[in-house]
Amino acid sequence: MLDRRSLITNGGAAAFGALALAAVTGGAHAAEAAPAGYNPWVPMPDPATTPVPNPPFAKDLTREERRNLETFDELDFDVFTHEKWARLGESHARHIRVHWPDGHYTDGIDRHIQDLKALFVWAPDTRIHSHYLRVAQGGLTAVAGVMQGTFTQPMPDGKGGFIQPTGKKYAINMATIGLWNKRGTMDEEFLFWDNQTFFQQIGLG
Repeated sequence: MLDRRSLITNGGAAAFGALALAAVTGGAHAAEAAPAGYNPWVPMPDPATTPVPNPPFAKDLTREERRNLETFDELDFDVFTHEKWARLGESHARHIRVHWPDGHYTDGIDRHIQDLKALFVWAPDTRIHSHYLRVAQGGLTAVAGVMQGTFTQPMPDGKGGFIQPTGKKYAINMATIGLWNKRGTMDEEFLFWDNQTFFQQIGLG
C-alpha cells in the first residue's frame, strides 16, 4: 500500500516522477522487449500553446483510482469552469488544506471557494478543459492540465484599489496533486504553476 504522505514529504519530486513513469510504462514487460533502436516516447508539444487530446484512463486502475480521477475531471471541466461552487464538496473535504504555488496554504472548503471565486473577478472566462496527464495510485492523484482565461475586468490589488485590465489572454500549464480519503474527497491539495509566466502573460510581469 502506498504511503501517500511519505510520497509527498520524502523526496516528493523524485517520487512523483517515478510514479508517472511507472504509470506510463506499467504495461511493458522485459519479455516484450522492443526492437533495437525503437523509441516508445513521442515528445508532447507545449499543451498551453498547442492543445493535445485528453488521454483515456489507464486500464489497470483500481475502482478507487478511477473514481478519484473521474471526480477530478468533473471538478475542473464542469464545477470549476462553470463556477458551480455548491458542488465543490463532491471533490473537496470540508476541512481540506490547499497549498498554493507561492507557498502559502489555506484550510477549509469555504476559504478555498472564496479563493477560486477571486480568479473569475478579473478573468470571467477562466476555464480548464485539458488534463493531458493523469496518474493515480491508491489515494493519490497527480494531474497536469492547462488553465486559461482573459484579463478583461479590474483586478483587486489587495489594498483597496484595482489593477485595470490589460485584455491579455493567458494559458498556463499547471499540476495538481491530491490526497484522497476513503469517502472520495480530497483532504489535501497541492497546486503548482509558474507565477512568473502567469503574470507575464496577463501583462503584469
